[in-house]
Amino acid sequence: MKEYKLSAWPDLPAPFHRTSYRRMLSDMSHRFVSTQQLMATSGATRMEVRSFLQMLADRGLLCEREAPRTPLSGFSGWLRRTFQNEPEDAHTR
Repeated sequence: MKEYKLSAWPDLPAPFHRTSYRRMLSDMSHRFVSTQQLMATSGATRMEVRSFLQMLADRGLLCEREAPRTPLSGFSGWLRRTFQNEPEDAHTR
């Protein structure tokens, strides 16, 4: 999953003068955010977010990166950590 951040603050064309687009700009000016995060904070649809990101990318104002993998949590995370960190001589007992 990709995350996006602004490289510079843009002057928005008329179709992007709504508050939801300004909220997305504000979020992206502070940190990398995913499409889902932009949708949640702005109230925009997936199509609106994607077209906005495309406009910013076309103008060279967008930095992209792959989202870092989050560590596993809960039981599955404990299970994986337990068996991956097993000492090598545990199999010989």
